[in-house]
Amino acid sequence: MTHAPQTPRPRVEVNFAQTWDAKISTRALTPSDFSSSTDKHRLLQIRSSADAVLVGVRTAIADRMTLGLRDPDLREQRMRRGQPEFPLRILASRSGLIPLDLPVFHSEGGPIIIFSTSAMPDRVRAALEPRATLHLQTGPELRMAEVLEILTSQHGVQHLVCEGGPTLLRSLLASDMVDVLNLTVCPRIFGGRTAPTLSGPAGEFLSESRRWRMERMETLDGECFLRYARTRD
Repeated sequence: MTHAPQTPRPRVEVNFAQTWDAKISTRALTPSDFSSSTDKHRLLQIRSSADAVLVGVRTAIADRMTLGLRDPDLREQRMRRGQPEFPLRILASRSGLIPLDLPVFHSEGGPIIIFSTSAMPDRVRAALEPRATLHLQTGPELRMAEVLEILTSQHGVQHLVCEGGPTLLRSLLASDMVDVLNLTVCPRIFGGRTAPTLSGPAGEFLSESRRWRMERMETLDGECFLRYARTRD
């Protein structure tokens, strides 16, 4: 039996913090700022290792993200490795309703690439074109396999870090396109039936369970950092 060749895509690494009750934010969707300063610096270290960092627009709005690297040492290390000073900044949005006042558009960092759909209003498209490279797909949903293929074939991305949110992670997991999971478990309990979890609301979205192998575990500042690699038989 022959198998169709796989379309080249980047290695996808995700990075999240969650509470003991598996919440990544509160029911009010407050900014995800509950982990320690150690974890925040680790996030920057993981981000700095990648060619590009990906977030959903709703996460960028809630957390007011710049997707840059404020640590000059991390930027210098990137350049010594032969990488650009900053990773590419990738935004994903099904609706295309992207506010122009997002910090990512007004802060130092790598070039911005936006993936959306034909639902993006013409006025938003015209306003974004001077600020970012746009890739608009037809249909109501983003096809993540196509997103990843374009990142590799057109933008040279070999290593991608996704930092949220749950809807985007859910889509990547459903397509089995997550290779590494970084998870910090924090000593907090948020509660709240509508507070989001790692993969969003409950419901069927996987055709089969996913198996992972632990590669690293650290405990510091009352938190537990876990790193898992996807195992594919």
